[in-house]
Amino acid sequence: MRRPEKPKGRWGDLRRRMISAAIMLSVGAIEVWLGGVPFALLVIGLTGLMLWELARMTAPQRPYSNILVGLLASAILTGVLSFVFREEMMLALAALALAPGAGLLGPRRDRRIFFTYGTALMVAGAGLVMLREEGGSVAILWLILVVVTSDVMGYFAGRSLGGPKFWPAVSPNKTWSGTIAGWLGAAIVGLGFSIAAGAGWGLIILSPVIALAGQLGDIVESWIKRRSGVKDSSSLIPGHGGVLDRFDALTGAVLAVLVLGMLGDLPLPAMGN
Repeated sequence: MRRPEKPKGRWGDLRRRMISAAIMLSVGAIEVWLGGVPFALLVIGLTGLMLWELARMTAPQRPYSNILVGLLASAILTGVLSFVFREEMMLALAALALAPGAGLLGPRRDRRIFFTYGTALMVAGAGLVMLREEGGSVAILWLILVVVTSDVMGYFAGRSLGGPKFWPAVSPNKTWSGTIAGWLGAAIVGLGFSIAAGAGWGLIILSPVIALAGQLGDIVESWIKRRSGVKDSSSLIPGHGGVLDRFDALTGAVLAVLVLGMLGDLPLPAMGN
């Protein structure tokens, strides 16, 4: 007879999370350093997987159609990043919305949410590749470290300190202690890049703002999962759930950088290779 599993406790998933995170960070670091086509292909593939997961959550009865949505998302993002109309903002946005739009051709719940969030994922994917091209590896490294540091410090502070929930109706596991710890960690990252990478001191303020955008990106995805009645977007990443579960915060952070960048110059780290 199989013995009942012991309760995992608050740190029960830590080992699997750390192993998966180490692998993802290693692959990501290599791709960020390489840049160019290898980095673009990684982002294109991840974006396609996230659109597939989103389609899967909102229409679980349509597995083959959902796969086609993911493949179409990767194909369209490849086109936007490859051809000259990437410089035409409205044309590029229209193209990026084609894959989520195609997902509406059949039965699907939360159709507006699917289309809006799906388009946001596509825009974030294109924006991340363009940020690597224009800002270099250092800018991408800053962005990723802000998101990762905010997530890690929020995880440990939230599990250790507990306290009032940040938004219990949407994300019952997030606490104010973890949220504020994430902002503090992001500010430290900003300070480090201000000193070591020639960024403006405004990066110390910008970094917590981007961390907040990442936290909101995580909350939005949690809200969609609750509406869909699922715990994880998929089971592709051990200890982390799906690709969307892992990169929802990065999506919010990239979108914030894009929006703030349109409003004015940002104190980003000096251009890397």
